[in-house]
Amino acid sequence: MQEQPSDNKERKREEGRPDPEELLRRYSLRDRDLTEEPPQTAPGGSEQDQPGPATKTERYPHRRGRLRVYLGAVAGAGKTYAMLNEGHRRESRGTDVVVGYVETHKRPQTQTQIGDLEIIPRKKVSYRGVTLEEMDTEAIIARRPRIVLIDELAHTNVPGSKHVKRYQDVEEIMDAGIDVVTTLNIQHLESLNDLVASITGVRVRETLPDWILDQAEEVELIDISPYALRQRMKHGNIYPPERIETALNNFFREGNLTALRELALRRTAEKTESQLEQYMTGHGTGKLWASSERVMVGFDARPHTREVIRDAWRLAHGLHADFIAVCIQPEGYLAWTGKIIRMLKYGRDASKEHAEALQRIEDHALLAEDLGAEVIRASSRDIARTLVELAREHQVTQLVLGQPARSHWEELLRGSIINRLLRISTDIDIHLVPRSRNEREGTQAANRGRHQK
Repeated sequence: MQEQPSDNKERKREEGRPDPEELLRRYSLRDRDLTEEPPQTAPGGSEQDQPGPATKTERYPHRRGRLRVYLGAVAGAGKTYAMLNEGHRRESRGTDVVVGYVETHKRPQTQTQIGDLEIIPRKKVSYRGVTLEEMDTEAIIARRPRIVLIDELAHTNVPGSKHVKRYQDVEEIMDAGIDVVTTLNIQHLESLNDLVASITGVRVRETLPDWILDQAEEVELIDISPYALRQRMKHGNIYPPERIETALNNFFREGNLTALRELALRRTAEKTESQLEQYMTGHGTGKLWASSERVMVGFDARPHTREVIRDAWRLAHGLHADFIAVCIQPEGYLAWTGKIIRMLKYGRDASKEHAEALQRIEDHALLAEDLGAEVIRASSRDIARTLVELAREHQVTQLVLGQPARSHWEELLRGSIINRLLRISTDIDIHLVPRSRNEREGTQAANRGRHQK
């Protein structure tokens, strides 16, 4: 029987389906287009060999590096082991793979798993008379592998490094056309910082913006049951013997592990849902979740504001809604009374407290931007009225604010923003985020201390 490829091709064209090989050729997506260095072209137009390394665009034309994240609930789940295993699989298929940075924590199985993978030597960095080691981003880019394995995406670099955070190094490496495979624990996501602290009692200091995970092309969950993880801990496969009992009785309690596992499962499911939505939109089937919701959060200088912003982001993320953050500085009478209250509260330290408050506002604005919010700044004599006007202008459906912290006499002097909002707003849902117990107790203690002076 004779094959009739031309008839098949005609049938595909009639159905409106593009030829896959033609698409690969047109967009330079075939394997050889991505891995082979293009020929050097002389100014006169002829091809010739030229000395010196090829640039990133010559090495990998028309592409930015891809990001693949192995996500886990906690340390010891097996993320680094899985990353190294992938490196060996890719290398066995002929892909150029190097280890940019791996932290084995002296775990024998992880150290063995590195095997014969090429390792880029770490960079020595001196800080306060101590020599520390960091990933050598410049050496990785100069080496130009196809894939680089980089552990601990949320790591904070030694002061004086080119970038503050490792994820910024990863961004630079991907800009050079190099694919990155990395690892991350769920507690390091900025939006979950308060939630993780409330679950575990531990405030995680090293965080990264959620958009890093959102932009990843692939997120794979490395899942393990709490019981199995605790057994792994008892067998000495995670921490050295002297730390095991303390870890099991604190961070690695079964309740903590179950809650963190649920957070990791939910975040992976949200990523899958987002990718499905993008796929369906890209293939002309329309959005799965057409949403008209918009979430606005009001922020100021109070420390509690960080929790308010994160709670608002989680609401917006759950509703697939646009996220807006607003800061309104007082004018006129409100500004004057604010100055009087500062002087009564802080005395000679009023100016210092005001400067610190302004810095906190900038920090909160940066946090909102890291979480993907559109940040709006305004000033007004009537903060409640301006909030409502901005909300209606941006078609906001959900307004998130922090629990008021003013004393009774302050409300008598300046009024209550929340009460005024409730009177003038009838079509916007208002959410109040309660202050943490530590903040309430700290405020009460500070007030008692000032009264005793």
